[in-house]
Amino acid sequence: MINYDDFLSHSAEQMKESAIRRMGTVLAQSRNTISFAPGYPAPDTFAWNDFTEITRDLLTGVDGSVLQYGPTRGYKPLLEEIAGIMTSRGVTSTPDQLLITTGSQQGLDLVARVLLDPGDVVLVELPTYTGAITAFRNVQASMVGVPQEGDGVDLAALEDTCARLLREGRRVRVLYVVPNFQNPTGLLIGLEKRQRLLAWAERRNVLIVEDDPYRELYFEDSTTEADVRPIKADDASGRVVYLSSFSKTLAPGYRVAWIDAPAPLAAKFEMAKQAEDLCTGALDQRVVYEACRRGVLQRQLPLLRRHYQQKRDVMVEALTREFKDDLSWPSPRGGFFLWATLPPQIDSDVMIARAVENGVIYVAGEAFFVNGAGRNIIRLAFSAPSHDRIREGVTRLGETVRQELAAIEAVAR
Repeated sequence: MINYDDFLSHSAEQMKESAIRRMGTVLAQSRNTISFAPGYPAPDTFAWNDFTEITRDLLTGVDGSVLQYGPTRGYKPLLEEIAGIMTSRGVTSTPDQLLITTGSQQGLDLVARVLLDPGDVVLVELPTYTGAITAFRNVQASMVGVPQEGDGVDLAALEDTCARLLREGRRVRVLYVVPNFQNPTGLLIGLEKRQRLLAWAERRNVLIVEDDPYRELYFEDSTTEADVRPIKADDASGRVVYLSSFSKTLAPGYRVAWIDAPAPLAAKFEMAKQAEDLCTGALDQRVVYEACRRGVLQRQLPLLRRHYQQKRDVMVEALTREFKDDLSWPSPRGGFFLWATLPPQIDSDVMIARAVENGVIYVAGEAFFVNGAGRNIIRLAFSAPSHDRIREGVTRLGETVRQELAAIEAVAR
């Protein structure tokens, strides 16, 4: 037998399976399992009829470029449409600053490969998005966590952490943040704090990577468009690399996202993308462009906000009924996730096996921390299940937690 470990690169040796994908594998084993694990959009929100009409119009064979290779930068009319979207978000973008990517995950991978050498420091929030952890780990960057406050990253801790690293001779290159309804916590970085983050990055000569897939999914009972203004909207010096996506607003199956970056960096991202996939799928881009051009996206957004706001409310009501004061969470004002803290004696990763037996799954909080914290925290995605499935899933989760506490107490006796 060949020992293939002997052939692995140093970066491959550090690769780890996504905790979220692992829970997806568990879900596939039993269709009766209620999943609060992956942050999937609800399929019943997809504009099925519009997509059917668009693809029928595109796949006539009249325009051969629909199924052909395309430019690495992306389909030009879609790039122009994205520039318009960025304008509506307060950001002025030119074609040389934009690059379409095969999902935001590719954007993170390009950012990591272009900006980071092994050992370079990326500052991330505690907790942070697992996909970013994966991308930064794969290039052997060093991730250092900064704690959060109720309105996002703790600025005093950020400065103290950066100062300490610089004294140690470390090279701090990037701060990675998800300012709008962060995955996993659902937190929204306050407007004043966004401006102070930008000023801090200028002073410390650090790039900000702003990951913004949930910006349009704000809940209208507590949030306005002004609250979700990108950090990049106030970036006068080219300090921010901005990522966003159509996955949460149109459909993730199209795998169409984008990077908005200073032109010299965008050119490097384009070169790196050429080595990965040459170009994002032409048909996917054309469908997304037509959905934007025909007004499908704009019609969808108010529907999505109401849909996910209602699901958040259902989950909060169910958790309050089931757990009373034994579970706590920050109330999300948008996005897909609820970040729940369990009693301190529970290890949420260990409890997964019991949860699966009871027909419910979640993602253990430790997957989102780069410092080993989060053992008694779970991320619950309310986006995909129906209202009834959310209620039943919370009931199963409550039974799981009670059984786990009883087992822990039995061992302690």
